[in-house]
Amino acid sequence: MSLSFEGRVVLVTGAGGGLGREYALAFAERGASVIVNDLGADTKGGGKSSAAADKVVEEIRAKGGKAVANYDSVEDGEKLIQTALDSFGRIDVLVNNAGILRDRSFARTSDLDWDLIQRVHLRGSFLVTRAAWNHMKNQKFGRIIMTTSAAGIYGNFGQANYSAAKLGLLGLANTLAIEGRKYNIYCNTVAPVAGSRLTETVMPPDLVAALKPEYVAPLVLWLCHEQCQENGGLFEVGAGWIGKLRWERTRGHTVRQKNKAVTPEAVRDHWDKICDFTDATRPASTQESLQSMMSVLSQVESDEVDANPTAAAASAAGGSTVNPALAVGQKVSTSTFSFNHIECILYALGVGMSTKDPDHLRFLYENHSDFSCLPTFGVIPAQAVLMDGGLSSVPGLDGNLTRVLHGEHYLELYKPLPTSGTLRSEATVADVLDKGSGAVLLLDVNTYSGDELVCFNQFSVFVVGAGGFGGKRTSEKAKATVPPPDRAPDAVVIDSTTRDQAALYRLSGDWNPLHIDPSFAAMGGFKTPILHGLCSFGFAARHVLKQFAGNDPSRFKAIKVRFVKPVLPGQSLQTEMWKEGNRVHLQCKVKETDVVVLAGAYVDLHGASDAPPESLTQGGSLQSELVFAEIGRRIESVGSELVRKVNAVFGWEITKDGKTTAQWTIDLKNGSGSLHRGPGGGKADVTISVSDEDFMEVVQGKLNPQKAFFSGKLKIRGNIMLSQKLEVILKDHAKL
Repeated sequence: MSLSFEGRVVLVTGAGGGLGREYALAFAERGASVIVNDLGADTKGGGKSSAAADKVVEEIRAKGGKAVANYDSVEDGEKLIQTALDSFGRIDVLVNNAGILRDRSFARTSDLDWDLIQRVHLRGSFLVTRAAWNHMKNQKFGRIIMTTSAAGIYGNFGQANYSAAKLGLLGLANTLAIEGRKYNIYCNTVAPVAGSRLTETVMPPDLVAALKPEYVAPLVLWLCHEQCQENGGLFEVGAGWIGKLRWERTRGHTVRQKNKAVTPEAVRDHWDKICDFTDATRPASTQESLQSMMSVLSQVESDEVDANPTAAAASAAGGSTVNPALAVGQKVSTSTFSFNHIECILYALGVGMSTKDPDHLRFLYENHSDFSCLPTFGVIPAQAVLMDGGLSSVPGLDGNLTRVLHGEHYLELYKPLPTSGTLRSEATVADVLDKGSGAVLLLDVNTYSGDELVCFNQFSVFVVGAGGFGGKRTSEKAKATVPPPDRAPDAVVIDSTTRDQAALYRLSGDWNPLHIDPSFAAMGGFKTPILHGLCSFGFAARHVLKQFAGNDPSRFKAIKVRFVKPVLPGQSLQTEMWKEGNRVHLQCKVKETDVVVLAGAYVDLHGASDAPPESLTQGGSLQSELVFAEIGRRIESVGSELVRKVNAVFGWEITKDGKTTAQWTIDLKNGSGSLHRGPGGGKADVTISVSDEDFMEVVQGKLNPQKAFFSGKLKIRGNIMLSQKLEVILKDHAKL
């Protein structure tokens, strides 16, 4: 199917001749409405005429196309975009093509020669693009082309001013590609070789005639089409040939040693290694570019500097560091973790719990009657696998692999975590996947208390640059992410992090300076230190625990998340939740930016009927336990119907020998309904207190609820009228 630009509005600067004219004609031929901009100046920027633009507009209209002329300088960027808006109501595509020459040897380049070139090429492209940017951003579509040249990429005698401006355009384009990506604004750069008024000054006449502009236009049209997903690319094009360029870097060599000065002699002595492009790496972002320096900084003080830090940051090209046949099944490390209530409380504070919320006190006060450890604390004893750098010793994972990205995480608890003790974690490589640009390692970590398995973690870590070894892309061993339901969330919780959130969370054991040191974060491309991904993970998990499990840690079974974007300390986390049976799907965003930071995530909860045995026997054996288990099964099967009929939250306090022995919350107001042990966190519309024996009498129809109420056997707080709806829940008491 041919590419169409029907409905698109395209602005081409410098479109009165040469490449610009060819672009304008080609866009118009495929249905675009075109603004033909040309100042009508000569190749040195002198003079002004409307004739060039008018002629191209006439050509387009003669062929049945739509076009208008604009004669403004690109330094009047707003006027060019206004012409598009006035004529066609929008702007979709911008081709920054206008340019002039003032060729001089460097010694003869005047201030005017320099400034004029920068103004037309670099500043002009900036001004026109800036004028178009918000329009493209608001409509969630834009395609931008910057025009560089071989002189800008490689340099050229007599063109210091021109080459500086042209390479500046590449830097501008790369940043716009990053900033525009989330708004569907893509920016690419072309370095065309074609016959034009500019190239005729540096090429023989026969070559100018042979290098036709029509050989360049097809690339520009493809890069500007909505189907094209290329972004931040650099292309050389001419004579019908197109090639993509990228930066390349040697492996390099570290000349710094602990407690020793770095000397020029050390640079001299290792110069061949520094300049050796064998197995060169190809960083594609600021973060990748600086990975090697970050690796050196994080290791130099421990006297573990690898002479080849790029291998630590990006592994080896061509997959030479990854051999799945050797790595899979290998034991990574075994570590022990001793802790008491202090570590439990510190972790709870690190993931945002506060004494401002009374429900949080059970996780913050060691003398609380229900003092508990947050379920997601289970990641802490397991994280030593990555912190201790044990991956580098695994056969088949040669080289320093300490610089890895945490892509996904799964945690499953087999019993509630203790609040003190010593846990042993054993890690193995479950699988190795080839993602092309990198390798994904699946690390399974089993954590034991004595011989009893307490919890399981699966780290999914991405090793930048270690792909391409011909391995499989997926694994049945991976705990998969799951998209949320296609409907409005059942609950949304917004929680603010503090400026010191990362500083507090790192005290639980993740000492990466990326989360505390501004200079270290800057080298990673971040304006400020970022929050740990597992800290956001902890926030989201406790939101689910409170919203759907009454803060009862025994209800927690498992959590899976994919880390998408970083969070800055001080930003607010917005957790959106969808309840489907015992699974709560979730998505976490930064409220201030609406950017998703945790995706494909879910928390699995134990239902009342399948809670761990120790939670069912809490407070001794109660007859009512079986009744609530059956109520839980009913809610799972027809919960949505019950929610429509009842629309209320019931709290139950079951007593024995005059003391409250068990608490339950039946939520028939939110989502598809739920039952959980414990209080409802202040959410109950009505709370009923009754002894275990009397409760069974009522359920079996032997005791009239009204008589029980008036005799004081059944006590009700809250909206007493809602108690009449209990019949819907307790009917068919014979089955109960």
